Amino acid sequence: MTSGNNGANTPEDDDPFGYLYADGQANGAQPPSGGYGYPNSVNRVRPVGTRQYGQQGPVAQAPQAPQQGTHGRPNANYAAPETLPGAAPTVSSQLPGSRGGHGGGGRGRGPNTKGLLIGAVAVVAAVVIGISVAMIGGDGDGEDDKGENQADSTPTQAQTSEPSPSATSEKAPDDEAELPAIDAKALRLDGGTVQASEIKGAKADGGGYVAGFNKVGAKVTWTVDGIKDSETYRLYVRYGIPGVDADATLVVNGEAESRSLGMKNFGNLPEGDWEKGWQTTWANVNLNKGTNTIELVCNEGNQCNANLDQFWLTEEPPS
Repeated sequence: MTSGNNGANTPEDDDPFGYLYADGQANGAQPPSGGYGYPNSVNRVRPVGTRQYGQQGPVAQAPQAPQQGTHGRPNANYAAPETLPGAAPTVSSQLPGSRGGHGGGGRGRGPNTKGLLIGAVAVVAAVVIGISVAMIGGDGDGEDDKGENQADSTPTQAQTSEPSPSATSEKAPDDEAELPAIDAKALRLDGGTVQASEIKGAKADGGGYVAGFNKVGAKVTWTVDGIKDSETYRLYVRYGIPGVDADATLVVNGEAESRSLGMKNFGNLPEGDWEKGWQTTWANVNLNKGTNTIELVCNEGNQCNANLDQFWLTEEPPS
């Protein structure tokens, strides 16, 4: 085949047995003597059966790129590297257990399934042991947490501080049934104090409270019976103010306390709103066993613009 002629004698159309047929003979096919039999047929540089397998030798250097022939086509004299003298055998023939070629050493081993199974069983056993240990340890932790969540009996700083009026306690008299409690309207009223019920919000029975306490000389007296022990108690007073601080003198068994009973606007409620001004204060009092008298008096220097709702006693918190 000459350059520029792509006739029927291209390599893919070569027939090694063309000389046996009339059309092949007409095209000039001859019995093979190294080629396929057609004129100008491609000559295979490596005849069939010349490749060798299983030969050991020095590793061949990387083959050089084939030289280019006419019009950029590969040179027909290029030969595969493994056919060169002293070339190393192909990769497949060198692999252990390879089944290809004459150099194959036999069948390759499969994965070690027994070892994998033993490893999986060990992992599962470790997980089960870890869960068991966590569950056993969790029981102890739960008991510790339960103990830590119990209330601490140690007195707080607020309980150990000096007694002073406060609006933080809003206990109703019924919460301390073992100690006396009374509605202010049931107290003995003196100095112009009167019962009233116009302003809503009082907790006394019927919503009644004591008014008229806003002048000097006004007084209410509570005679307390049934005190079992001579000790310090806490007196709570529920009062109502129009958003302005008030105070009064506290007298226990005829002796005035050194500090006034503060009836402050602890909630910062709006001035002039009596209905929203109900709050609670307290003071510690020393009572005797049996009967005692507690008086709340508006003296000179007191700001007594307040209504009185309820009085009650509790045990003094431990210090």
